[in-house]
Amino acid sequence: MESQSGAASAEPSPMRVLVVDDERNIRNTLRICLEGFGCKVREATTPESALAALAQGPADLALVDLRLGTASGLELVPRMLAESPGLDIVLITAYATFDTAVEAVKRGARDYLPKPFTPAQIRHVVDRARAHRELASRLGELEGQLAQTAPEATLETASPAMHAAIGLIARAAASEAAVLLRGESGTGKGVLARALHSMSPRRKRPFVTVNCPTLSEQLLASELFGHMRGAFTGAVRDQPGRVEQAEGGTLFLDEVAEMSPALQAQLLRFLQDKQFERLGEGRTRRADVRVVAATNRDLEKDVAEGRFREDLLYRLNVVEVKLPALRERPEDVLPLARRFVAFFARAAKRPPPELSPATEAMLLAYGWPGNVRELRNAIERALIVWPAEVLEPQAFPERIAAAAGSLVTLGGPHTLEEVEREHILRVMASAPTLDEAARVLGIDASTLWRKRKKYEAPPGASGQGEA
Repeated sequence: MESQSGAASAEPSPMRVLVVDDERNIRNTLRICLEGFGCKVREATTPESALAALAQGPADLALVDLRLGTASGLELVPRMLAESPGLDIVLITAYATFDTAVEAVKRGARDYLPKPFTPAQIRHVVDRARAHRELASRLGELEGQLAQTAPEATLETASPAMHAAIGLIARAAASEAAVLLRGESGTGKGVLARALHSMSPRRKRPFVTVNCPTLSEQLLASELFGHMRGAFTGAVRDQPGRVEQAEGGTLFLDEVAEMSPALQAQLLRFLQDKQFERLGEGRTRRADVRVVAATNRDLEKDVAEGRFREDLLYRLNVVEVKLPALRERPEDVLPLARRFVAFFARAAKRPPPELSPATEAMLLAYGWPGNVRELRNAIERALIVWPAEVLEPQAFPERIAAAAGSLVTLGGPHTLEEVEREHILRVMASAPTLDEAARVLGIDASTLWRKRKKYEAPPGASGQGEA
C-alpha cells in the first residue's frame, strides 16, 4: 500500500470511484470519462451490488443514480455511509429539484449532479472529492499531533453536528475569510481555531491567541497592538503586540465579546484596512494576519443592547461555525472519557482503569455544563484520587456522582456494607499511604489490605474469600 507520508513530490494515489447506475450506457460514459481523469472505476447496478462492492474494498467517491430500477438512490445513501463512513456520495438525477437536493444532503450525500452532465462537470466532482480526501488526510495527521499534547484536542467525533462544524472549518481553512466560532465555554473553540490554522496556507506561520476577558481595556489594547515606551505607567520599553507577532499567520481572539467599545473600534479598523498603531505611537503600521474569533455570548443580543458593534459582528462573522454542547453530542461522552483516562493514566505511569457500568451510566446522565473541559478535569481528578483498577461514581465530585442516583450518604437507604465500602474507598483515596488510611480507619493494615482487595472490585464481584 502506498504511504501517504512519502515525499511531497510523490504522485497522489488515483481516486477510487464507484458508479452505481442501472443503465449500461450511463455507466460506460462515466467510466470512459473518469478513467480519462486518472480514476480507478468500479461499477454496480443495484443497491445490493453497491454495498457488496464497498465491502470488498473502499472507494473515495460514489456516483449514485437517484432511481435504480424500483429502488431509490436516496435510500441507498445512508446504507453506503454505514459501510464506508468517509465516502463522498454524489447523486445523479434527471429529476433534480430543490427538495431532492435538500433531502440528499440530509441523508449524507455531498452533492447532486443533474442529467445530462458534461465531462467538465464530472471533472469538477472528481476535483472536489480529491480536495476533500486531502483535507481528511490532513485532519487525520493533525488529530495525531494534537492527541500527543492535550487529550481534549481531538477532532474525532461520532456527532453529526460536530462533523458538520469540522467540515465547515476544513472548507473555510483554504480561504482568507474571518471565522467566528460560537458555542458554550469548554466546547473546543480553541481546538478548532488551531485546527483551522493547521489546515490553512498560513500553517507555517505563527498561531497567536489573545484571551480577551483576562485583561483591562488598556492592557488588552497593548496586548493586541503593542505600545511605545512611556505610553502608560510601567511601559518601560517599546513592545510589539500580538498582531505583529502573528504576521503572516492567524490571530485567535478568544471571547471577543468582552472587548470594550473603544477597542472594538480599533479591531474593526484593523479588519477593514489591516492597519493599526501601537499605544503612544503616531506611526501607522500594517500586518498580514487572518483573524479567527470565538464567543460564548449571544452577539445579536449584545448588538441590540448596545454592547457590541453591529459592523464588527458582520466583519467577524464572514464564516460562522457553531459548536454543539457536550450534552448535545452524547455519542461522544464515553469515547472522550476513555481517551482522557488513557491520557492521564499514561502521564501517571499506571495502567488505565476501566469505567464501571455505573460510571458509564453516570457520565451519560450528567449534563456537563462545563462541556469537554469539565469532563477532562473530572477524569483527571478521578485518576488522582481513586487508586482502584475500576473507576466508580464515587471517584467523581458529588455534583457529578449524584447523576448516577447511587451516591452513598449517611442515613440513606444503603446497607452497612455499602456504607463501609464507600467510607473505606474515600479514606484510601485521600490518604497518602495504606498505613495512614488504616490509622484513620482505626484498623490494622492487614485488615485494610483484605478489605481493599474486596472493595476495589465492582460491588458483588469479589465478595468471596473474605476472611
